[in-house]
Amino acid sequence: MAEEKKAVEKKTEKKKEPGKIKKFFSFFREIKSELKKVVWPSPKQLLNNTLVVLVVVILSAVFIGVVDSLFKFIVGFLA
Repeated sequence: MAEEKKAVEKKTEKKKEPGKIKKFFSFFREIKSELKKVVWPSPKQLLNNTLVVLVVVILSAVFIGVVDSLFKFIVGFLA
C-alpha cells in the first residue's frame, strides 16, 4: 500500500514539473501577444504628452512653493 502511494506521488511529481515550465513559457508568449495589441503613441503624441506633464509639474511646484512661502510668512508673523 505504501509502495503504491510512493509510485503515485512520483508520477504526479513528474507531471507537475513540465506543467510549471509550460506555464512559465506560456506566460511570456501571452505577454508578447498582448504587447502586439498595444496601440503605441506616435512620436508627436509622445512629445506633446511629455510637454503637458512637464508644464503641469512645474506649475504645481510653483503653486506649492507660493503656498509654502505664504504659510511660512504667516507663521513667522504670528510667532
